Amino acid sequence: MIKLCAYTDIDEASSRGFNINGKSLFAIKKDGEIFVYENLCPHLNIALEFAPNQFLDNEQAFIVCSNHGALFEIETGNCISGPCINQSLTPLPFEVKENMIFLSATT
Repeated sequence: MIKLCAYTDIDEASSRGFNINGKSLFAIKKDGEIFVYENLCPHLNIALEFAPNQFLDNEQAFIVCSNHGALFEIETGNCISGPCINQSLTPLPFEVKENMIFLSATT
């Protein structure tokens, strides 16, 4: 297991990016639940964020690709709008233990 951060390091309705062993990923907290995805848009295989830790739209309702505005559901990673509609972000396995978020070592 690879420690990402404390659960409390990610505010509600916000996101945080990480670079682990050369792999870019991000975590989001929504309604107290954590979601972790690889930081790659399925449309062009490029990073999603427009600024560090900024993976959400203005309303914090969807993950947004800053390059072409595609919107992804936070809970599923499914693209609901944009050129990659019906494609998905790649979820990454993780655990929350003792208030810490850990990425699976197999990632």
